[in-house]
Amino acid sequence: MITFAPGNLRVPKWTRPVYMVAAGTTDFRKRYPEKKLEELCMMAFRMLLEENDLKQDPLEVKGHINFCSYGEFADHFQDQLLCEAKVHDYLGLDLLPNVGVKTGGATGGSAMLVGATTVASGLSDCTLVLGWERMDEVKTWTGNYYIATAACKDFETRLGRIYASYYAPMARRFQEMYRVDERVRAAIAVKNRGYACHSPFAQQAGRHTIEEVLSGEIVSDPLRFLECCAMSVGSSAALLCSEELAYALTDYPVRLSICGGSHTLRTGDRRPMKIPLLPHETEEGYRWLYEEMKKQDGRWPGFESFGATRFAAYMVYRMAGIQVPIDDLDLVETHDAFTISDLQTYGDVGLTLYGREQEYVTSGECYHVNPHTGKPGKCPSNLSGGLLGTMHAVGATGIFQCGEVFWQLQGKYDRFHGDPKMWTRFGKTKPADWTSLQVKHPRRGLAISHAGVGSHVTCAVLERGW
Repeated sequence: MITFAPGNLRVPKWTRPVYMVAAGTTDFRKRYPEKKLEELCMMAFRMLLEENDLKQDPLEVKGHINFCSYGEFADHFQDQLLCEAKVHDYLGLDLLPNVGVKTGGATGGSAMLVGATTVASGLSDCTLVLGWERMDEVKTWTGNYYIATAACKDFETRLGRIYASYYAPMARRFQEMYRVDERVRAAIAVKNRGYACHSPFAQQAGRHTIEEVLSGEIVSDPLRFLECCAMSVGSSAALLCSEELAYALTDYPVRLSICGGSHTLRTGDRRPMKIPLLPHETEEGYRWLYEEMKKQDGRWPGFESFGATRFAAYMVYRMAGIQVPIDDLDLVETHDAFTISDLQTYGDVGLTLYGREQEYVTSGECYHVNPHTGKPGKCPSNLSGGLLGTMHAVGATGIFQCGEVFWQLQGKYDRFHGDPKMWTRFGKTKPADWTSLQVKHPRRGLAISHAGVGSHVTCAVLERGW
């Protein structure tokens, strides 16, 4: 059994606060042959500089940048090692220092973590965080192979060289352990892909039904086609600043707290441990779960939970002063690469108790408008459309998620999602039935960036700074 010494559980303390002042993104597509990778990165960078109501002109803002943190999952996709150097040059940021970050599916979130620490430490007053993935230069099966090699080649890779084959046994075990109706997973696919219909950035928007999801082709039992995300092409960016500079650039800065966690690649060989309790949880509250695990030869985290997510949440909640997540958070962006990872995360981040995740979905509280009450959901998830509906350009994903939460907190969802010109920019037409998914008066939001079957995770809390 894994046990932690007190030093392992030290809550991070930054020298000074970190603020996010701007975000930018491209749209996301299966293929983007008309744009070079560097051009896609420039598109996100320009939106960040030009379209966030900053109080200085773009060149002045660019002149504040001290450091760059770049996220890219796999050099294989664009056949270019050290791609961050090429992008850095194209953005006109030589001779400034930069680092490239690679932590699988959590690359974007890890790039945010690295960028935040440069500001928190005083190394930088202004750090650009930018990520991308160019996944259209190889065939889909080759891309799946590249991604699958981020699993342990001695163990997990043998399950079948696609990530759906890694998540399928997790979905099966979760379903058996907690008696989850497969319609719950299907409802997640319907919700997230439906929200993507209101985003001009979305790759796989769609209005589906639960029956349509469940009648789809099996990718890896029990996961069906519409329960799995697609490979994407695109780029996203964020600008992080010191407190003084943040307020000089905008009247609406967003304070960022972010922590990470990690876990073995060997999903089937996770050693047991006691559940790290979040501020609102108690040992007594999980007595029933430990008893249930004994009956079913279970252990925490086992196949059912993501220990790295819980560890990251454990740290960042204490860092950001989150006491009761369902009350203190107004929206969340989960890493819904598969419907099951979305469902599992609700317990990991404490929006509900472990074992009660499906009840959180069926209650309707994860919806923008609760379908049962007609009132706003208590903590809606993946209003961006998530990975299922909008994107998973891996190096950009965690940054994009933070950007979506950032715009929600600033009350700018309609501006970036509802302006017909934004849809036209990406060759689309704004739907006649477009609906605003702006959360009313949000104060805090959460973004989860997640790798593999939970090998690396970052948990970011964003909070209004005004």
